[in-house]
Amino acid sequence: MRKNIVAGNWKMNKNATETITLINDLKQQSFSSETTVLIAPPFVNLSTAVEQTSGTSIGVVAQNMHQSDNGAYTGEISAEMLKDIDVNHVILGHSERRAYFGEDDQLLSLKVKQALKNNLSVVFCFGEELEQRKSESHFEVVKSQIQHVLFDVAASDWRKIILAYEPVWAIGTGETASPMQAQEMHAYIRSLIKESYGADVAHRVSILYGGSVKPSNAKEIFSNPDVDGGLIGGASLVADDFAAIINAF
Repeated sequence: MRKNIVAGNWKMNKNATETITLINDLKQQSFSSETTVLIAPPFVNLSTAVEQTSGTSIGVVAQNMHQSDNGAYTGEISAEMLKDIDVNHVILGHSERRAYFGEDDQLLSLKVKQALKNNLSVVFCFGEELEQRKSESHFEVVKSQIQHVLFDVAASDWRKIILAYEPVWAIGTGETASPMQAQEMHAYIRSLIKESYGADVAHRVSILYGGSVKPSNAKEIFSNPDVDGGLIGGASLVADDFAAIINAF
C-alpha cells in the first residue's frame, strides 16, 4: 500500500533561529499517523532540523545534492555528507533547479543514481511549462522527463523513489491545476510506470502534486485516487497552513 506524503520545500527561507521556531510550531500540531511528513530546510540548517525533529515523525529532506562522491566542487554537497548527518531523503529535479541552474535529464539521471547508490530516497520532480500545456504537449514532456531519468533504474529502486508532478505554470503563481487535471496527469504517470515496471511498482509508488497547494484546495486535490499528497512551497513556511494541508486527507 502506498503512502500519503506531504513534503514542505522551504527553498531559500528561514535562518537557524527561524528553523527552530517553525519546527517547534510544527511539533505542537497534530498529524495523522497515516501521512508521512517531510520538511526540506536549506543546507545550512539541515543538522539543526535533524536535531530538532529527533523523536518526532517529521523527516528531514535535502533540497539538492551533487552527482559525485567527492571532489573539487566548491559549494556542493555530496550524498555521503547528507547520510552522515542522518538526512535520508533528497529532492532532485525541481523546476527551479532546472530553470535557474540548467539541470537537464542527463545530469539528473546521474544525481538520481548517486542518491540511490547511497541509499537515499529521492523526491523526483518534473512537469511542463505553460507553453507546453497550451500546445497540448504536456503528456509527452512529462513522459520524456520521467523516462530519461528514471526508467533505467532497477525495479527494486522504486521503493526509494517518490514522484512529484509540478506543473511549472502553477508554482508560486497562485494558479493551480484543477483536481481533474492533477488526477489526469497522475493517472497517466502511473500508467507509464506500469508499462515499464509492472502493476505492483506502479501501484506502490507515491505521486505528489506540487503547484500552489493551500489549505483551501488541498482536500479537493488530495481526494483524487492517484494523488498521494503534495510537495508544498510557501504554505509549508506557516505551521498552521502546513498542518491543515497535512490533515486534508
